Amino acid sequence: MSVQFDQLATRILDGGAASATDALAVLRASDADLMAVVAAAGRLRRAHFGNTVKVNYLVNLKSGLCPENCNYCSQALGSDAPILKYSWLSKDETLQQAGAGLRGGATRVCMVSSGRGPSNRDIEKVAEMTEALKDEYPDVEVCACLGLLKDGQAERLKKAGVDAYNHNINTAASHHDTIVQTHTYDDRVDTIDRAKSAGLSPCSGLIAGLGETDEQLIEALFALKDLGSDSIPVNFLMPFDGTPFEDTWELSPTRCVKILAMARFVCPDKELRIAGGRELHLRSLQAIALHVANSIFLGDYLTSEGQEARADIEMIRDNGFVVLGTEDEPVAPTGAEHDPAIRRRGAGTEVAANA
Repeated sequence: MSVQFDQLATRILDGGAASATDALAVLRASDADLMAVVAAAGRLRRAHFGNTVKVNYLVNLKSGLCPENCNYCSQALGSDAPILKYSWLSKDETLQQAGAGLRGGATRVCMVSSGRGPSNRDIEKVAEMTEALKDEYPDVEVCACLGLLKDGQAERLKKAGVDAYNHNINTAASHHDTIVQTHTYDDRVDTIDRAKSAGLSPCSGLIAGLGETDEQLIEALFALKDLGSDSIPVNFLMPFDGTPFEDTWELSPTRCVKILAMARFVCPDKELRIAGGRELHLRSLQAIALHVANSIFLGDYLTSEGQEARADIEMIRDNGFVVLGTEDEPVAPTGAEHDPAIRRRGAGTEVAANA
């Protein structure tokens, strides 16, 4: 079976494309073939992105208080998840939060607000934030994620300097109405089209673990390919207490790696981002997943905490990758910050063993 995946990578590198049958074979590969799948998908990742990892940072401009009933979301209508809830951050607060991520190694700031979609007044707030951010950090990429767009709003964001617009399709069209009823799949596609028409880079991805079938995961990936999504965030369901999906655990670390690998085979030259839920579901396989994906979020997410930013940067470095934008910088020496810890517990002491 391992030869099959290597041959698939070769065919794609030679100008071919993965079929739905190919994608299903990747998704249903045995765990014994996991590293063969990673090695084959890694060939595509290296061909298009070398050894770089793009680091993104989320700033949640407005949290909770959303009128949409997305069943998976801790911010949705009807959710009892004990999250932070607040209205819009000020421009200064936004710059402070974004600056923390940029100093930590991020090159793209994703500015997100809850809600069905922005008012024109909201668009002006984000435009002002973007202009101020780019004045202070001229090289930063800005991605806005504000919900469903109306006429003229994407154009205003583009004029202000926004580079990309995120609006995830989240799941297959055939599964959409199962997870949300207050807007349609076509509403989401319409917003992606509006962003593209305005010259914004389309960023759209999915959430795995929502009760979808293998075929529906594949349907979603091919839809993203057809939509021309430049960057594809792959989220793994975080089953927040107080949401309809609480206690929903469908994913294993190996399953998550296979989903990412499938995405790489289907969309070989697109930015593939390991997004929400990676720490919870990939766990010790996060580093393996970097050999398939080429982008991550740094630090925390919208309503949940991620692992420490320093640990993310170390994971990138330890696996032979470099943060995008720092390719010419020398690799920092390792060692001193990780001196061996002298054992003070277990045998020969009165302190419990580390077991």
